[in-house]
Amino acid sequence: MKRILLATAAAALVAGPAAADTLRAALVSTYQANPTINAQREALQATDATVAIARSQSRPQVAATVGLNRDLTRSGVLDTGRGKGPVVSGGLDLSLPLFQGGRVRNSVAAARTRVEAGRATLRAVEGDVFTDAVTAYMDVVRDRVIVELNQNQIRVLTTNLEAVRDRFEIGDVTRTDVAQSEARLSLARAQLETARARLAGSEESYRRIIGRSPGELAPPDPLPPLPTSGEEAVRIALVQNPDIIAITRQARAAGLDVNVARADRLPTVSGVVSGDYVNTVGGSSGGFPRAGTQTSIGVNTRIPLYQGGLPSARIRQAQAIEGQVQEQVIGTERAVVANARSAWASYDAAQRAIQSNQVAVSANELALEGARAERTVGTRTVIEVLNAEQELLNSQVQLVSARRDAYVAGFQLLNAMGQAEADDLGLEGGPLYDPTGNYRRVTGGWSDWSGEPRHPVRSTRTVTPAETPATSVAPAATGVAGPPR
Repeated sequence: MKRILLATAAAALVAGPAAADTLRAALVSTYQANPTINAQREALQATDATVAIARSQSRPQVAATVGLNRDLTRSGVLDTGRGKGPVVSGGLDLSLPLFQGGRVRNSVAAARTRVEAGRATLRAVEGDVFTDAVTAYMDVVRDRVIVELNQNQIRVLTTNLEAVRDRFEIGDVTRTDVAQSEARLSLARAQLETARARLAGSEESYRRIIGRSPGELAPPDPLPPLPTSGEEAVRIALVQNPDIIAITRQARAAGLDVNVARADRLPTVSGVVSGDYVNTVGGSSGGFPRAGTQTSIGVNTRIPLYQGGLPSARIRQAQAIEGQVQEQVIGTERAVVANARSAWASYDAAQRAIQSNQVAVSANELALEGARAERTVGTRTVIEVLNAEQELLNSQVQLVSARRDAYVAGFQLLNAMGQAEADDLGLEGGPLYDPTGNYRRVTGGWSDWSGEPRHPVRSTRTVTPAETPATSVAPAATGVAGPPR
């Protein structure tokens, strides 16, 4: 197994400060306060509730009725001599489902399967967001080094231009040499502005994903061992990738939905207990008792004979959805295979590029030193020295980019293999989110009156005081990040 090189752009070209932020700390902040991850956790909790919804169909149903009525008119055979009321009535009905054609059993199984799919989707979202966070972190590291390289290049070219002008004054060089030096310095300044703009964009991506502006960034920790071939990466991905797990569970749930639809054709049986109370609270009772009660118990059976073709339509619909998801399983598998192979190829290519660019940097340093020495004896021209300086800068930038590409591609490979979640990374920023905790708490509940407090926003806003408008449409809650539930 290969290991990703520990050296990064910052470690290779600049020394990282002792108190710098780390990639691990950035990932902890992302894990706790990224809105995409927190939103997916809430989505999973909504999916957890579907199990309790499905289970409720098999539980007793109790309903009470209360009425207050007064007759306005009464004549003929309906005139029994009783007063017109008012009459108070009340009733209590208890219904217990005994048989529903397998609808409840299959609904509960489908809901549980979708919970499993939701947990896998949460893993996939974590991995994708962490990959974005690593990319943003390494982009800032790379772009800061590139800005520093361009600043150093301007200092060198400024010194060169001053020297060329001095030599022009004594007639050692021509106006052309001065113009070439001026043009190269102006080009370097333009490249510096472009590098600064790119750095600004990278820092904004960092703030968007991680939730705060980047400070001084330290070189990242080494990644875990990676596969030695694309085929090995694909084999691991096909077993562990959460996208495949999620879509496979969705396909299984869709098959159970077909059984739920078929239950519409079958009879249902329920046990029924009811009680009624009537009391004439006003007027004449006509010699009859003013109050009375009645209780009954029985079994009700509903046998569907014809429903206008509705059951067949629902079955066809469920079967079509099942077929759609089954096709999506193959599509997801194709994507996972492609992503794993692509990430491994990018990582392998970046490793080779690092080696080649290291040789190029060393060679260009030697070439620049030689060109400067030869220029002093008149065997090299000013433009040749300028070209050597530019080639050294280009090779240094390519080395920085290759090191960034290797680390990002390595993490993308871990994500494709399903190994880029919080558990895999060993984050140490408090307790990890337990997706089973809410499931255990809500799926067995019987109460109609239990509920949840208002959702506390856990994601952090990134709007600074200077950016805040006088009238904001943002929610009042600022979203202080806390430990995951």
